[in-house]
Amino acid sequence: MKTLDRWLTSPWRRSAAAAVAGALPVLAFPGPALWWWAWLALVPWLLLARTAPTWTRAAYDGWCGGFGFMLAMHHWLLPNLHVFTFVIAALLGALWAPWGWLVRRLLGGAPSARRVAASLVVLPSGWLAVELIRSWEGLGGPWGVLGASQWQVAPTLRLASVGGVWLLSFLVVAVNVAVAVLVAVRRARVPALAGLVATAAATSAAWLWSPRPDAGERVAIAVVQPGIVAGRDSADRRFDREEELTRRLADRDLDLIVWGESSVGFDLDDRPDLARRLAALSRETGADILVNVDARRSDKPGIYKSSVLVGPDGPTGERYDKMRLVPFGEYVPARSLLGWATSVGEAAGEDRRRGSEQVVMDAGDGLRIGPMVCFESAFPDMSRRLAADGAEVLLAQSSTSTFQHTWAPEQHASLAALRAAETGRPMVHATLTGVSAVYDANGARIGAWLGTDASASRVYEVPLTHGSTPYVRYGDWAPHAALLILAAWAAAEGARAVRLRRSAPRPPAPPARTAHGSGARPGH
Repeated sequence: MKTLDRWLTSPWRRSAAAAVAGALPVLAFPGPALWWWAWLALVPWLLLARTAPTWTRAAYDGWCGGFGFMLAMHHWLLPNLHVFTFVIAALLGALWAPWGWLVRRLLGGAPSARRVAASLVVLPSGWLAVELIRSWEGLGGPWGVLGASQWQVAPTLRLASVGGVWLLSFLVVAVNVAVAVLVAVRRARVPALAGLVATAAATSAAWLWSPRPDAGERVAIAVVQPGIVAGRDSADRRFDREEELTRRLADRDLDLIVWGESSVGFDLDDRPDLARRLAALSRETGADILVNVDARRSDKPGIYKSSVLVGPDGPTGERYDKMRLVPFGEYVPARSLLGWATSVGEAAGEDRRRGSEQVVMDAGDGLRIGPMVCFESAFPDMSRRLAADGAEVLLAQSSTSTFQHTWAPEQHASLAALRAAETGRPMVHATLTGVSAVYDANGARIGAWLGTDASASRVYEVPLTHGSTPYVRYGDWAPHAALLILAAWAAAEGARAVRLRRSAPRPPAPPARTAHGSGARPGH
């Protein structure tokens, strides 16, 4: 241990160690998907920050760890954004600098039982505050929220219905803090164990108490995944392949067919021939088809990504324009300042336009669907709003073809499990090139994934549900509670500092000055 301490005296070595420690939690997400690792992965980072020699160094440990986490979580962007990936990771990593300071404040040195008890709620709250800030669309959105690593664990998914993915993040960080205390602070092991027991008791009670929507009838929903279609005239050839795969679904008694993001590369008003072909497919299959049009609009300026519902008579008029765009992928923030990103990577040459409101569509026979596009499925508030507005099935149309051989497709598909569990509504994640997946209202997978090597259409029997979850009713109460905890702790610390100043002994009064002046000798 002393050898390690001496090795870490170098600022550069310590920064590198913090970056590596910050990257460790990524192993809990797909592709590795070692979900259990999330409950231990923050411990090295916590142990490093608590031993920082100064407050400034603790903040640097937080920053470097955040840089490592963001770079590892988004490493698959490197071939496209190149050096800009490091810039983004460094900027977002700075959000963890206050968290590193907080770790040292609560766990540094020989913390008292009181400080340890506070750390079990304050440090998870600090982490949640960071996740809340970076979840803003302009900063990249909530991709890689720590609680999302638990997407395949049934008990934690049930807790997501109570407090969303935010509650899962809070619990994961709390357990990591308790483990770090058990490892490094012997005198505080009792409060750490008590914290673990209290966490287990509270989560068990929430698990038992949380109501689940009642399952009802089933609907048959088909996903059409054409696979990679590249090169010249790819938009027309992709449409041909999607048409072929959809035609195979005739006589399957379907309720809905879903194509992926950018499945139609032309505005349907400009290409009435495509609209007629889609209407013919709807008649052949007996189901409406939800396509995604990525094209310049004929009725208004600009390029939009739009979910368009097509029935046997053509487009039904139900349309949703994507509201939250991917930074750099679909628009360049502050293009006048950051437009140079288009010259060093594959940033958007022209900004896509935004939609103005979410839409719940009627897909026929009373089936209400709530579409989202691409990384909108990462935003819990969007699926929550759709469920509150009456959507019976949530849909995400996506395309991760640019990142085909990376962890991105599986990471993206896993998010649908969280959104389903939070809202108590089944969710369909349909892509162009995989991974496509369907989940029931508990977040459990229905059928098999369509992987990145598949070019196929598949039918899923999706059970509908009724009722509402606490998360849909009460919203993002977990991060709001975290902010209140931080405010209360800051107020308590401020009051404590005032008491200490008042109770500190006053310095002795200076000696009285003589008529000859201080220190003057007679005769001089």
